[in-house]
Amino acid sequence: MDHGGTRTRIIEASVEVFLEKGYDLATIRDICARAQANVAAVNYHFGSKEKLVEQVFKRRLDALNQHRLAELAKVAGKPATRLEDVLAAYIRPALELSHEGNGSLFMRVLARAFAEHDDTLRQFLSENYGHVMKQFTAEFARLLPHLDKAELYWRIDLVTGALTHAMSGFGMIQRKDNVTEQQHREQTAAHLIRFAAAGLSHP
Repeated sequence: MDHGGTRTRIIEASVEVFLEKGYDLATIRDICARAQANVAAVNYHFGSKEKLVEQVFKRRLDALNQHRLAELAKVAGKPATRLEDVLAAYIRPALELSHEGNGSLFMRVLARAFAEHDDTLRQFLSENYGHVMKQFTAEFARLLPHLDKAELYWRIDLVTGALTHAMSGFGMIQRKDNVTEQQHREQTAAHLIRFAAAGLSHP
């Protein structure tokens, strides 16, 4: 029995169904129909719809945040570090994720989750990945001593929103036919880092 294949199909189908219907309206039956799996397979592999949702996000976000922290470790606390270096550690791994497989679809699901104010998911993200934001925030604070805590948090939140927007493919700037995926990603990263640096460092 192909347990691994069934589990992967259910996770991938979940992303599509969550995007189409949202978390509250999406049912296990909808997901299993899309994945061509038995309803009992969700309980077997995940235990519940809530645990399935967590695995959908862990599958992508664990790797993303490991990559982010590895990049941050290269520049954090060093005298020569620029604001743009920390932003690159935060932004570039995320943009790479959005171009892998159905990464942009996943990011639209994440954006929808925040738009729907899913408190359970927000708590899950805070508990599992809050430490990542704390490390980045500490480094931003070191480089931006003129900002008080509240103002810094506002600006980081807005940068994260812009990044989520870029990752989701919602924007007006679409890749041109003569531009490769990698080139487009680099252009997006360069523009976003420059934009974010200006916003964060404004007096």
